[in-house]
Amino acid sequence: MTIILEKAPAKINLSLDVLRKRIDGYHDVEMIMTTIDLADRIELYALEEDKIEIALESRYVPNDERNLAYKAARVFKDTYGITTGVHINMEKHIPVSAGLGGGSTDAAAVLRGLNRLWSLDISLDELAELGSTIGADVAFCVYGNTAIARGYGEKIEKLSSPPPCWVVLAKPDIGVSTRTIFGQVNVDKLSHPDTNQILRAINKQDFNSLCRHIGNSLESVTFALHPEVEHIKDTMVQAGATGVLMSGSGPTIYGLVEHQSKAKRIYNGMRGFCDEVYLVRLLG
Repeated sequence: MTIILEKAPAKINLSLDVLRKRIDGYHDVEMIMTTIDLADRIELYALEEDKIEIALESRYVPNDERNLAYKAARVFKDTYGITTGVHINMEKHIPVSAGLGGGSTDAAAVLRGLNRLWSLDISLDELAELGSTIGADVAFCVYGNTAIARGYGEKIEKLSSPPPCWVVLAKPDIGVSTRTIFGQVNVDKLSHPDTNQILRAINKQDFNSLCRHIGNSLESVTFALHPEVEHIKDTMVQAGATGVLMSGSGPTIYGLVEHQSKAKRIYNGMRGFCDEVYLVRLLG
C-alpha cells in the first residue's frame, strides 16, 4: 500500500487589507501571507471503494463533509473523474479557528497529495484554481512560501521571502469565525495597511521596516468583539517583540523577533497569558 505524506504549514498575514464589499457579498482583499514552521501532517492512501474517509483526533474538527480536507477530496474526485476512494489521516498541530489557515492548508495538502497518489501530474496553478473554489486561503496554501493574494484571496502573486526571523504565536482560548468578523466589517471605518511599504521592506530584506508597516484591517473589528485579543497584542508589544499583529481574522497574535534569545524570553513571558504559545521560524 502506497502512503503519501504531505506537510501542511500554517500561515500568518503580514498584511490584510479589506478594500471593498462586492455585490456577491464577499469582500475584495489584498493580503501578504507567508508560511511558518508550524504544520499539520497529512497521510493519504487509496481505497478500492468509492468513498472518502478522514481520521483525526480532535474534538474541535469534524471528520465529514464540513471538513475542508474532505471538501478538497470531493472536489478533486469529481473534477478528475476518480471513482476509487481515499483514506486521509490528519495529525493536527495548528490551532483551530485561529487565523492561521489550518483548515485551508489541510485542504491544499490533500489536493497536492491526491495529485501524487493518483499520478495525475496536475500543475500547482491548476490545483490552486481548484482550491479557490473550496476556501479563500486554499489557493495560497497550495503554493505556500510568500505571496500577495487579491480578489477574495484567489489571485496569487508569488513574492520573495521576508527577512528571516523568529515568530512567537499566542492564541487565547477562544475561536473566531471569519464569517462573523467579515459580517461586522464597515469598510469606511477600517484602517488600511501600506501594502507597498511592506513589499518594499520584503524586497530590501529590511526587518525593522517590515515590522513598522505590517497591518491588519480586521484588528479593530475582532478587538471590539473580543477585547482579550487586544490585551494579548498589548502584552506582546510590552514584552518587546519588534513587530506585532493579529493574523487573519484572529484571535492569534504573533510577534516577529530577530534574535532567538529574545524570542525565547518573549515566548516564556507569553505563556503566563495564554495556554497556546508557540515559537517557530518563518518558512516563506
